[in-house]
Amino acid sequence: MTVSALKSLVMVCIGKEAQPLGQLSYVKDGAREYSAFAYDNTWLNDPARFEVSPDLALIKGHQSRRAPSRDDSCFHLALADTEPDAWGRRVIARAHAKARQTNPRLKALNALDYLSAVDDFSRMGALRLQHDNGSFLRTVEEGKRRTPPLVDLQRLFEASRAVEGGHETIEDLTYLQGKGTSLGGMRPKCTVLDVDGRLALGKFPSLMDARQVTRAEVLALRLAQRAGIDAALARVELVGGTPVAVIRRFDRTADHARIPYLSAASMLQASRNEDRSYTEIADIIRAKCANPSVDAQQLWRRLVFNLLITNVDDHLQNLGFLYVGQGQWRLAPHFDVNPFPDKDRESKTWLSEATGPITSLDMLMAQARYFSLLPTDALQVLAQVVAAVCDWRAVALSPAVGLVARELDDFVPAFEHSQIDAARGLIG
Repeated sequence: MTVSALKSLVMVCIGKEAQPLGQLSYVKDGAREYSAFAYDNTWLNDPARFEVSPDLALIKGHQSRRAPSRDDSCFHLALADTEPDAWGRRVIARAHAKARQTNPRLKALNALDYLSAVDDFSRMGALRLQHDNGSFLRTVEEGKRRTPPLVDLQRLFEASRAVEGGHETIEDLTYLQGKGTSLGGMRPKCTVLDVDGRLALGKFPSLMDARQVTRAEVLALRLAQRAGIDAALARVELVGGTPVAVIRRFDRTADHARIPYLSAASMLQASRNEDRSYTEIADIIRAKCANPSVDAQQLWRRLVFNLLITNVDDHLQNLGFLYVGQGQWRLAPHFDVNPFPDKDRESKTWLSEATGPITSLDMLMAQARYFSLLPTDALQVLAQVVAAVCDWRAVALSPAVGLVARELDDFVPAFEHSQIDAARGLIG
């Protein structure tokens, strides 16, 4: 390590009670960045201890990590799952660029800056970052809650629209900073407090939208629930006439306890540049989940649903697991589910190493046994999913979603196609 290298130490806690978990070290040496994590002895001696990340064994001493590619994180996987998504990073970077205009001595942002910029109250999962003075890493003064109430959606939308349009003010960026999330991608969004005080995600229309994307996501999640899928709760809120998708966070309990979360990418210890498969996830389910057959069957149901609604943004960050205790996990609710009428029905994640991406119902039926489903059971699941998807027009026009008849044409290719016809043929 060179003399000019930057080294930072951060305490990591877990849960609502902020139980000490360990110490995170971050080093930036020129263009190189790496980190190390060491469990606290109290955690290692706790009967309820568990590996918070699949790349962090329950052992004493420092465990180091370097990013395997430019697209990956230099932090261990569970911590990387709490980093801001592409939209959050965009807001952070724009705010920093404006700050450097008035203070050129400000150093460029590093990986720890981005990790630290997420508000403690809304950080995904149960991991929390803490200064050695006991205060949590967040972007507001101690004692103030950063996450805004639902009534602030109008201001949040206006600030987000300004960022998208490239004419944001410092006030816009200040308002948005720290309100990002690890769930999602480049689309404008913000963590909010719902009317009942529970954490939720507000997803806004984009300037680039050619169709009603926010209403369509709520439609997809409501259809998923009809199809027997454990999906995130979602509804449409009108903000000055603009439809905003409000999606309930599933990593908190009613009393705001924090539930540990891992993405499927983290469970597989997968680089973001790797092609991985659902059969590998099924293997992880059998090894790590409390009810493996139930979760494997649920996963197959989701794959059928994704194919039939043309949800092809099924990368491994859009699938996750929640901790249930005793070293075991379960599938998190389905989230970030969208119909893509302008794309081919080809999954991002492969079905298996032998088959490649999912492109047909025949592929899924042939692999049903791998997901703990007998052929007769698979047909029953298929019938439930088809019944839900075929009702898409009625659900889309319902007050809960709010599409109007002329807007349905935009989504027909996503819901009405040859694979639906093939499914009807199979179930008779």
